[in-house]
Amino acid sequence: MKATIGEDVESYYKLHAQIYDATRWTFLFGRNCLVEQLSRRLNAQNILEVGCGTGQNLVALARAFPTAKLTGLDLSSEMLAFAERNNHSHRDRLSLVQGRYERPIDGPYDLVLFSYALSMFNPGWEMAIDAAQEQVAGGYVAVVDFHDTPVPLFRSWMAMNHVQMDCHLLPRLEKKFERVDGRVRAAWVGLWRYFTFIGKAK
Repeated sequence: MKATIGEDVESYYKLHAQIYDATRWTFLFGRNCLVEQLSRRLNAQNILEVGCGTGQNLVALARAFPTAKLTGLDLSSEMLAFAERNNHSHRDRLSLVQGRYERPIDGPYDLVLFSYALSMFNPGWEMAIDAAQEQVAGGYVAVVDFHDTPVPLFRSWMAMNHVQMDCHLLPRLEKKFERVDGRVRAAWVGLWRYFTFIGKAK
């Protein structure tokens, strides 16, 4: 019987969780800058990160928003185990939840963050954006993610790692949220581009 997408991702991160933080820094540009930007713009008190992985963004969010309640959601139990260890110093204001983000979860939240997560929701990225719009009525969404690549071989290699790079995320984000800030930047001398987006729910 063929594994489901959820099972594929869970199996993938059973292998990659151990080395994720040591290897992905070469790909995941813009994460810290986005958190710094959010801390200057917002006074968020209830924050949800969808696809929180090993919890490195939650560590940065805890510093940037020292009184906020934080929730991390991820499909992988292996990644959540690392997130719990990485965030032990503020566990009193942190909740970790395993599951998909197909509809709003308990909240409310005034900020929902996606960091290199939406491009891996295949299928499901449309539902996740729609859920965030409903989740943060009156609040904000923030996204940093892969945008595109001019190199077909690199696109195929990323697809093997569950990442879609087809300029597909920004149009839906701009349809669902009023852009507050955002830009597209090149990485590794143009091998690919990534984008940041901060939007207010329409």
